[in-house]
Amino acid sequence: MFRKLQQMLEQKEQAFRNSFGHDITDPAERRRSQWHLDWLDHGILRRRWHNFDLVAPGVYRSNHPNHSRFAAYAQMGIKTVLNLRGAALQPHHLFEVESCATLGLTLVNVQMAARRAPDRDELLALLDAFATMERPFLMHCKSGADRTGLAAAIYLLHYQDAPIAQAKRQLSFRYVHIRRTSTGILDHFLDVYAARTAQSPIGIADWIKTEYDRAALTRSFAVKQAALWPWQGWR
Repeated sequence: MFRKLQQMLEQKEQAFRNSFGHDITDPAERRRSQWHLDWLDHGILRRRWHNFDLVAPGVYRSNHPNHSRFAAYAQMGIKTVLNLRGAALQPHHLFEVESCATLGLTLVNVQMAARRAPDRDELLALLDAFATMERPFLMHCKSGADRTGLAAAIYLLHYQDAPIAQAKRQLSFRYVHIRRTSTGILDHFLDVYAARTAQSPIGIADWIKTEYDRAALTRSFAVKQAALWPWQGWR
């Protein structure tokens, strides 16, 4: 009974969220969408908290910027924006498309997730974006903590030949990433890769293309979480 009620509430919440952001060129819809962006997408917090940092020469990371921040980054010389939230008919994306078009920034969309093992196709799309985007570029997700942290770590491993320990620091509390939650599956991704390279060297891109097993990684993470938090019933 409780489970059905929870599912019903979640469906109603999702339907409410999906009722925004269909046409920001309409003044009334634009006002509603701005409210959604500020309060449901937590944009109000990101006006002062930017989670901005340099990853490597010509590569930056942050949480989801607003228009004034996009303008400031364009003034810095940033040419491309890599959006790790994917393209969606939601206010956060529609306003981002508008800002990038106005400022002459190239927008690249790659769909990633914070609380599940990365899909191989998503990772390949990320690597392809890294290979083709004009630099300098900024990568972001919503908070700039989880998806952005993993993408930054992969960039350092692939392009900077960084030690895994150094790359892992992109997923840290400094960026408000918390390992001991469901987002810890992203840390586990790097842990599994580290264990593989301890056996014999293999580049992160080659590992993703030829050996990465999303289902196996999901299972091993569930086992790890069950050992840490047995009362939560991780499956």
